[in-house]
Amino acid sequence: MQLYVCNYIFLVTIAMMKKYILFVCTENACRSQMAEGFFNYYNKNPDYQGISAGTNPSGQINPVAIEVMKEKDIDISRQSSKMLTPEMIMNSHQIYTMGCVQECPITPPDKTEDWGLEDPAGKSREAFREVRADIEHRIKRLLSDLSES
Repeated sequence: MQLYVCNYIFLVTIAMMKKYILFVCTENACRSQMAEGFFNYYNKNPDYQGISAGTNPSGQINPVAIEVMKEKDIDISRQSSKMLTPEMIMNSHQIYTMGCVQECPITPPDKTEDWGLEDPAGKSREAFREVRADIEHRIKRLLSDLSES
């Protein structure tokens, strides 16, 4: 029991130190991975860190997403497709769903915003680039808002 309490206090302390910005989509293979990549690339505030997850992760990042992010000099190939967990939700400062808010019923509405982005999977590189541009714009605006708060 004492070990459990110590671990819980440690996790809560860590969560309070770092403010996680969570990006969620169904497969955690394209949109949320690009958002995580952009957030961590542009973010200069060590108090914040971007992470991504999915409600039904594919287990791999879409190769086209990796390619179009490399066009922006951002390497997301080392990121991993992860399952959304209650701990991620609990420890997140803010949650952004990529257009799959219906599949993410466990995210609390008070700290969840849906970006309504089209899933580019199975579409052209140009479709990936359009979604990438939208995500980049949103991330830059998000970071600006975080720096003002």
